[in-house]
Amino acid sequence: MRSVVVLDYGSGNVRSAVRALERAGASVTLTADRQAAQEADGLVVPGVGAFAACMAGLRAVRGHEVIGRRLAGGRPVLGICVGMQVLFERGVEHGVETAGCDEWPGTVERLQAPVVPHMGWNTVDVPEGSVLFDGVAGERFYFVHSYAARRWELVTNDRTRAPLVTWAEHGGDRFVAAVENGPLSATQFHPEKSGDAGAALLSNWVGTL
Repeated sequence: MRSVVVLDYGSGNVRSAVRALERAGASVTLTADRQAAQEADGLVVPGVGAFAACMAGLRAVRGHEVIGRRLAGGRPVLGICVGMQVLFERGVEHGVETAGCDEWPGTVERLQAPVVPHMGWNTVDVPEGSVLFDGVAGERFYFVHSYAARRWELVTNDRTRAPLVTWAEHGGDRFVAAVENGPLSATQFHPEKSGDAGAALLSNWVGTL
């Protein structure tokens, strides 16, 4: 059984993520302990609420350092919702810019849609070769958010495998719904709240550990 740490840095109710990962076959620990987070087979970074508040909580437990060190060693990390957003270079909310973990270039900003927040079930546009979405590419997933990365800005070259970027649309505005980038994966939606499709996605991720 693979070990997974859900990083506990004060971001909302994470018990549903713990339970969903346990059902996916992982041995799960909810903790802010850096050594445990570093040594686990997989690390999940949840996130609910404002970008700035999540980054403050993450920095308080030096979670950004753990993420960086794990990725430098090729060790899997999964970000969920705002836990995905903080992986980008910066977030802008109400005119305030906050530095993120800078694992990917780009800005998380408010959705340009008639109705915000985006709350409910949505299909996603999955690229060929996705491991996360194996068997569930045509399913719907549950979103609750007002902000997202509306552009993908990472430049790759012939020596670097291009990340697999999954997109979704809300109110005519297209945004990044998920990314698979070597050991770093993330979803803007909540797989733990996405029924059987989300459970399958988490099982797919645990199976890569």
